[in-house]
Amino acid sequence: MNNKKQKNSGKNKLHEIIYEADTTQGKLFDVILLVAILTSIILVMLESVQSIDTKYHNTLYFGEWIITILFSIEYLLRIIAIRKPRKYIFSFFGMVDFLSTIPFYLSLFFAGSQGLIALRALRLLRVFRILKLARYIGASNKLILALKASKAKIAVFLFFVLIVCIILGTVMYMIEGQENGFTNIPKSIYWAIVTLTTVGFGDIAPQTPLGQLISSIIMILGYSIIAIPTGIVSSEISKTSETLDTNTQSCPNCLKEKHAKNAIYCYHCGSTLNA
Repeated sequence: MNNKKQKNSGKNKLHEIIYEADTTQGKLFDVILLVAILTSIILVMLESVQSIDTKYHNTLYFGEWIITILFSIEYLLRIIAIRKPRKYIFSFFGMVDFLSTIPFYLSLFFAGSQGLIALRALRLLRVFRILKLARYIGASNKLILALKASKAKIAVFLFFVLIVCIILGTVMYMIEGQENGFTNIPKSIYWAIVTLTTVGFGDIAPQTPLGQLISSIIMILGYSIIAIPTGIVSSEISKTSETLDTNTQSCPNCLKEKHAKNAIYCYHCGSTLNA
């Protein structure tokens, strides 16, 4: 009985360190992991530079092994620290952790000359580690909530922009014609989208005075359109900021986060948070 209690106590302590940041050990774990993630991204970037890789290949390879082993241990500890490992394994962050760890192991099986392309592709997958940083950006939670709350308004706005592009593209096709590069309506709509978003590739350009006048109006309209989704999301962010303060507690049963301060039970599954 005592062994079971000690085991549960140890598991809860491990969960607190790995999944939360309210304790000194939890903060230290997060800092070490942050440094490891940033180091791994730098290693991947340096490895892609031929001159650096040729000169320091063994050092980069050794560093990559250390990082991979560290992430492997972290991945296993995250599975051990929760009551339902499947919740973590098939979660977004679980998949990110898996994708950021497994490519280096898989690349060992593609060392032959025929597998060089597959080897490079697998190594590039290590860039997925940068997604692990999302855990440590508190503001990202507010941004995600704001985007979810404003998705209907943004969808209506994008639909309106699409209609505008279709109308303006068709008008430009009628005005400019095939001799000026507007060979069909889809290509004219493409030009309208490029112009409205102020990208301006320059592969198609109006030649007639009326076409140039309309394109000028579209470009000015493009700058005003940029401000609309920004305003929508900003409004939702301000509303989100007014909600109840949360802490870093993560439910050991369902992995739900953003619990209210001093919360004892999980708002999602009802499990005890600090058992």
